[in-house]
Amino acid sequence: MARKNKVRILTDGKEGFFARARENARKLDRGEALPAEVTITFENPGDMAQILSVERIRLLRAARQKGVTVSLLASNLKRDTRAVSRDIAKLETFGLLQTHYVSNPGHGRQRIVEASAEKFQLVALI
Repeated sequence: MARKNKVRILTDGKEGFFARARENARKLDRGEALPAEVTITFENPGDMAQILSVERIRLLRAARQKGVTVSLLASNLKRDTRAVSRDIAKLETFGLLQTHYVSNPGHGRQRIVEASAEKFQLVALI
């Protein structure tokens, strides 16, 4: 899985989104390369806080190791495996985590979790 260098998570809503899109279009028109990053925009800090709870941020940090199983993440975080799985699914829908399955001989398959970026930058404007 290809990992980006950085994921920026902002709370500047659609105005910020469109301003960044215009600036990126200008850079492309000038022949400039865009940085290898992903930007996720929330309308306000409250929306961001609903998705990025303290436990989910801990999960993102722990998943920066390459190829961690869900059970190992749950164990390391001292959390219930089902709760960690739910948080992984939520973070995966926003593109912050990526998962895939690998064969575990004699035991079926294991779900492997990886962060989608090396760094996550959270910016909340209040």
